[in-house]
Amino acid sequence: MLPRAVALIQIQITLQFVRDNTTISRSTRRGPETLIPPSTARASFGPLSCLLVAMFLASICGISATTNFFAWNATNNTVDAEIEGWPLQKVLEHVAAQTRWQIMVEPGTSRFVTAKFKNLKPGEALRKLLSDLSFVMLPSTNGPTRLYVFKTSVQTATNLVAAPPPPAAVPQLIPDELLVRLKSDSTNSVDEFASRYGGKVIGRMDDLHVYRLKFQDENSAKAAREAMAKDNSIGTIESNYATPRPGQPNSLTGLDAIPALTLRPAQTGNQIVVALLDTAVQPDGSALGSFLLPQVSVSGPSQPPSDMPSHGSSMAETILYSLARVSSETAESPVRILPVDIYGPNESTTTFDIANGIVTAVSKGASIINLSLGGTGDSPLIHSLIRSARDQGVLFIAAAGNEPTLAPTYPAAYPEVIAVTALSPTGEIAPYANRGDFVDVAAPGVSLVHYAGQLYMVTGTSTATANVSALAAALMSNATKDPAIVEALIRQNLAVTALAPKP
Repeated sequence: MLPRAVALIQIQITLQFVRDNTTISRSTRRGPETLIPPSTARASFGPLSCLLVAMFLASICGISATTNFFAWNATNNTVDAEIEGWPLQKVLEHVAAQTRWQIMVEPGTSRFVTAKFKNLKPGEALRKLLSDLSFVMLPSTNGPTRLYVFKTSVQTATNLVAAPPPPAAVPQLIPDELLVRLKSDSTNSVDEFASRYGGKVIGRMDDLHVYRLKFQDENSAKAAREAMAKDNSIGTIESNYATPRPGQPNSLTGLDAIPALTLRPAQTGNQIVVALLDTAVQPDGSALGSFLLPQVSVSGPSQPPSDMPSHGSSMAETILYSLARVSSETAESPVRILPVDIYGPNESTTTFDIANGIVTAVSKGASIINLSLGGTGDSPLIHSLIRSARDQGVLFIAAAGNEPTLAPTYPAAYPEVIAVTALSPTGEIAPYANRGDFVDVAAPGVSLVHYAGQLYMVTGTSTATANVSALAAALMSNATKDPAIVEALIRQNLAVTALAPKP
């Protein structure tokens, strides 16, 4: 059994989606046209019921809007608030998000909070917010402050409040670069071509005739783009964008450890390869080693941190622990994780690196490509690569984004991709998560992972994406190998209705 604090995050989501449908049809937005016979649907879900019940919610509750505000000022350590009718859980999530504290609350403690004040010290602010509830703050010199909220005793505060992920950095245009795709019948060498327009080739995918060109400055790139638009040997021209590294997970103390991963890699049979396009994955200090295929990097060698899990390691562990929840203690799994490092030693990845990562993953036999990332840039190059791989049966699953808006996030917004938003522990769309009409499905946005003996919490639509990738891998390995059927099952049974953006 999972420890109480872990279970309340990862399993405290009630699933109400087991349907008696005679068929499972296409998603209302998009998806494969395959209709699944009732016998197939039942066979697919039977072996996976415990995973589905533990992980996913099909019907999504709405989230109430508010125009109130809450601000914890780090500079002078004071709190401002003007809130009316906020659920206690929401108040504590805001505190956790703005302080990065580890907050534990007594199960069953719920109320609505109304408060208005300015420039209060933390203790005074918490008294106003928590009213007759008791609380204890425990500062730490080598970890986050711990806050316990309870009605009876501090020992009863065992539910962990998941802090929303930090705001995602906005992808930035690289002004002096362009991505160019030459037509297959072009006779010029790419270096001669680049030199003609005053550029230099700094990245290449020769098999696809795709090249990353760097120019002297932004004006030179603009002039080259205008000139190249008249060149019949060019297929497409687009800008290159830089996407910063994702945030690090939060360390936790005072919680029960996650049970050791007992799932074992199967030594025979065909493998189900989940490609993880992310930061580098650390094989040491975690349970990942035996499930990892050799890591590849499209952006140069990297040195991930030695004292905490990278984002890539956190997503890989999330996938494996989700798989383990559907398996017995002696189970073997054909699933393997292919780490594709698209960041290398750099502070950001780029449109070109993501595209190169997709090509690399497909060439190495990926059945599922997990993209726990996204941005606002619509890339014709990436879209064309996804369409091509999808035609080969590769399943794409991508994060919808950690901003509560309706704006599309790419690559999740492409029709061929399963776009995943995040659920809070109470089964609602998480307050921080994108809820636009491009979103297809929702899954838990919280995961606990181990690294070097320390427990960490990761939150966001990245985590939700990893959970859906785990489900897809489980369906492929336990029920059916047909990616169209797997996709239809996921789109139908984890479907989410678009909601209004949260003010």
